[in-house]
Amino acid sequence: MAEMEENDEFYLRYYVGHKGKFGHEFLEFEFQSDGKLRYANNSNYKNDRMIRKEVYLTPSVLNECRRIVADSEIMQEDDSNWPEPDRVGRQELEIVMNNQHISFTTSKIGSLVDVQASNDPEGLRIFYYLVQDLKCFVFSLISLHFKIKPI
Repeated sequence: MAEMEENDEFYLRYYVGHKGKFGHEFLEFEFQSDGKLRYANNSNYKNDRMIRKEVYLTPSVLNECRRIVADSEIMQEDDSNWPEPDRVGRQELEIVMNNQHISFTTSKIGSLVDVQASNDPEGLRIFYYLVQDLKCFVFSLISLHFKIKPI
């Protein structure tokens, strides 16, 4: 893998959500090339409020995000045979990296059974696992930066 430059353009946005009886519920996060990580989680369940967090990451942490994306090889995929968003919900993944820009849209994926039943199980599997890795990465970064102090 080529060495990643700190000043190379990098952008990543992930969204998953649906509109249901509790309104518009979604999870969204975004990495920007200046190191800004934006996070939003809106669950109206039991009148929960929207959670918004914003933090700046060091270049090495941002490079780890780039490495995760590069290792997944998602930039070579095509979403034309992936399930269309439906009433269950939608997922969006947009990435700008190494002078490439990709934008994927698909339905919510409940499990690997949904992946295997799709018209492009290999491509959707790469997307599915990348999203899992990115969510874990973001949740760990958010929990590191925003510790809740017990009463």
